[in-house]
Amino acid sequence: MIKRVLIIGGYGNFGSVITKTLAAKHNIRVIIAGRSIEKAKKFASDIEAANEIEAVAVDIDKDFAEALSSLKPHIVIHTSGPFQSQGYEVAKACIDQGAHYIDLSDGRDFVEGIVELNDRAKEHDVLVISGASSVPCLTAALVDHYRDDFESLDALDYGITTAQKTARGLATTAAILGYTGMPIETIIDGKQSKVYGWQGLHLRKYKGLGWRLLGNCDVPDLALFPKRYPDLRTIRFYAGLEISFIHITLWILSWLVQIGVIKNLKNAASLLLRTSFLFDFLGTENSAFHMTLSGKGKDGTMKSITFELTARSGDGPYIPSMPAILMAKKFANDEINDRGAFPCVGFITRDEYLGALNDMDISWSIE
Repeated sequence: MIKRVLIIGGYGNFGSVITKTLAAKHNIRVIIAGRSIEKAKKFASDIEAANEIEAVAVDIDKDFAEALSSLKPHIVIHTSGPFQSQGYEVAKACIDQGAHYIDLSDGRDFVEGIVELNDRAKEHDVLVISGASSVPCLTAALVDHYRDDFESLDALDYGITTAQKTARGLATTAAILGYTGMPIETIIDGKQSKVYGWQGLHLRKYKGLGWRLLGNCDVPDLALFPKRYPDLRTIRFYAGLEISFIHITLWILSWLVQIGVIKNLKNAASLLLRTSFLFDFLGTENSAFHMTLSGKGKDGTMKSITFELTARSGDGPYIPSMPAILMAKKFANDEINDRGAFPCVGFITRDEYLGALNDMDISWSIE
């Protein structure tokens, strides 16, 4: 049976990656949805697909339930953020329509709170998955894979450094700016602690890329992992921009937010995004991710494992897009029997995730 997969934002930065990948599958028919029917049709015409692609105009803020009723998708993938400013109306409409739901949210409260739809999803025999992205899906898959190497896993220190020339959108920019300079709750040395977005400025050297600046970043992991991995005493997550002076500019702005000179940077997202494109000639298409797991080894001595992943040739967007792709394939192949509403942790293994990246210019190492 061919499954109909509606991709909201299907011609966007991450949506386009998901659309192109799923359109090649013989048991999937992709429906590209977005506010612009012209963009949806143009993108559809550029894709080689196993089944005819549909292009539709859909606004999630206007009559979305009616659109679902007309389109009758089996699966809906929601890529249109920022999720930090959204409620669960799209997910609820999907549940009521009987369609499985996947989103790429990196919003901490949004992903953690998706469980409030659990009973409703079970009643309608559907699965609702939030946070099908690098965080918390890849990060949880890594911790799940390596935690048995430890007697006790005490600390996670990890982060992402982006590529200047990789496609980036307004939603992602607005999400980052929304917590820049704002307090972020995490655990440090076993205590609930507060750090500030884009502060904690420090350097890290990535293999093949050199030194990159990193700063504090808010992600769903900071809320989910203390419950999933109760031995953890410290969780630090960072993000960074490739071009140092852009990163430092944002770091300076974070201080202005913290002391109250600027209320919030989110409203400046469009301006700052346009400005950032002016400096693309200084950057590359190379991005990276690292995670260091630390704790007590099986022999009683201190142990650490560092996983590092590098994406080149502009293939970085495949990393956050892959969980939605894998989950949609599982749905289409009738491989998932779970029902309810959950963050995207525990549904995809490390080996499944990395195996799906084999054909891209993406490599990884473990120390």
